[in-house]
Amino acid sequence: MDNLNRRGFASRSTLLVLCAALAAGLGLYSAQRYFTPAANPPTVSQEQLKSVRLINPPRVLAPYQLTRSDGSALGVDQLRGHWTIVFLGFTHCPDVCPTTLAELAKAQKTWATIAEPRRPRVLFVSVDPERDTPAITGDYARFFNAETIAATADAAPLANFAATMGLVYMKVPLDEGGYSMDHSATLVVLDPQGRQAGLIRPPLAWQQIADDLRLLSAVQP
Repeated sequence: MDNLNRRGFASRSTLLVLCAALAAGLGLYSAQRYFTPAANPPTVSQEQLKSVRLINPPRVLAPYQLTRSDGSALGVDQLRGHWTIVFLGFTHCPDVCPTTLAELAKAQKTWATIAEPRRPRVLFVSVDPERDTPAITGDYARFFNAETIAATADAAPLANFAATMGLVYMKVPLDEGGYSMDHSATLVVLDPQGRQAGLIRPPLAWQQIADDLRLLSAVQP
């Protein structure tokens, strides 16, 4: 009888261990199912975009540092968390720069309904530090849209930034004196990890840009 009791106790103990193991396994599955990010999160394909040309895989950029219009530093870390359109220009630009910023401002107005943590951003970088201080650059950019980020830098870090982005610029003397700046008109698109994820080439269509960045921000935050 004593042996039977012992065997019964052992059987019940084994059953309890098995039940506990099963419960733990189910708990682990539930945690993985509901709290672990999907192995293949949704992405945006090139076929869904009208203006942005994706770079696949996105390019990790070399370190760089600019100075924002408020005097603070701007580097890779400060551009993480949002999709960002980068545009090189200068405040004395007669046509391309104001036209581009005006088109981007139209897109920015449509993004006003997007919650700030997901809202796309525009970064305007002056390639004319001789005439464009960070403050002047900021005043110029905010004339088109108050949310535009503005920055510039001294010659060496500015050249490094442009090269990192795959963009070019150069000073061009004018016949009547003074100079202008030739620069890339292509826009660079950075993803929320600060990587170069796409390009937007002229001619610009603001509605297509607005729709593309809205889609990217919604699906790939």
